[in-house]
Amino acid sequence: MTVAAFIIHLGRAEKRGEHVRGLIRRLPVKAEIVEALDALDMSDDEVRAVYSRSLHSPHYPFALRVSEVACFLSHRKAWQAIVNRNLDAGLIIEDDVDVDDAAFATQLKLAMDSVKQSDYIRFPRWPRGEKGPEVARAGTNSLIEPALPGLGMQMQLVGRDAAAALLAATERFDRPVDTTIQMRWLHPIRILSARPITIREIDFNLGGTVVQGKNKTVLARLGREILRPCYRVSLYFHSLTRKRL
Repeated sequence: MTVAAFIIHLGRAEKRGEHVRGLIRRLPVKAEIVEALDALDMSDDEVRAVYSRSLHSPHYPFALRVSEVACFLSHRKAWQAIVNRNLDAGLIIEDDVDVDDAAFATQLKLAMDSVKQSDYIRFPRWPRGEKGPEVARAGTNSLIEPALPGLGMQMQLVGRDAAAALLAATERFDRPVDTTIQMRWLHPIRILSARPITIREIDFNLGGTVVQGKNKTVLARLGREILRPCYRVSLYFHSLTRKRL
């Protein structure tokens, strides 16, 4: 099986660069950097070319920040690399992720032994919110197929056919990349999730997030706190009634 790792990294985040270079040396598969798209360099025309509100149901209640558009495009860039290189699968990692070396290596072996080219295997940073049947096990490690995949794009093992399907389904998008992945009726991929948790997010150790956001009023923040759970409930019930492609 031909597998390579792609670490999505924004070049100007120099402190993260030090961490990424160390991670490349420690990962159990050959790894390289995929240069992330920089929201600061994106024009309005570039955003409009890929982003449009209310493309899909259920309606996503928030407008995307440019940084979220850039994040989505960075993951598409990694998916494209898997297809272009004709890999069996690619391990996609964000640059603020660290791993528990031995435990992760064992878990990754199970994922690589189990993955099909149409699979997308999540390595989440927490287990909450995902429940589903177990589809593979080796010792203490397992893969489950959650009814509703969790949020977060910290690390995924993406098969070549899954990468191609995601590229086809997201030429235009209307919500963040992780919430789009949750909409399984938009794509034919099988989404699995690894257990136990063997990765962690260390952005606070690396200078904090590089996502650029605007300061919001108390009223705006309250509105988001109300709309976010409403959207999640809508998404859950939508996923029960819609079939995959």
